[in-house]
Amino acid sequence: MEQDVNITIIDREGVSHTVAAPTDMAMNLMEVVRSYELAPEGTIGVCGGMAMCASCQCYVLSDTELPEMQDDEDAMLAEAFYVKDNSRLGCQIQMTPEMEGLKVELAPES
Repeated sequence: MEQDVNITIIDREGVSHTVAAPTDMAMNLMEVVRSYELAPEGTIGVCGGMAMCASCQCYVLSDTELPEMQDDEDAMLAEAFYVKDNSRLGCQIQMTPEMEGLKVELAPES
């Protein structure tokens, strides 16, 4: 059964977008940003969602409970620019029904 969640993404220009993200397509946040073209082509998801770059880094602004950060994501953020306490890699946040109400801001382009 198709189920979308409503999430808010603040792009790198500071513009807020509330979008419907499908939970039945195994998409992650980085792929949602790309599908809605909320970041210029080639500036997000450079590594294809493998947690090997930080081009999809975002700041989590809501109190949405996210999956625990894995070692590869933690290691990548340790080397990234503009990291904050609420930084996560969008490629590591799967779109599930629990993501309803998620609000993130895209980190500046490195």
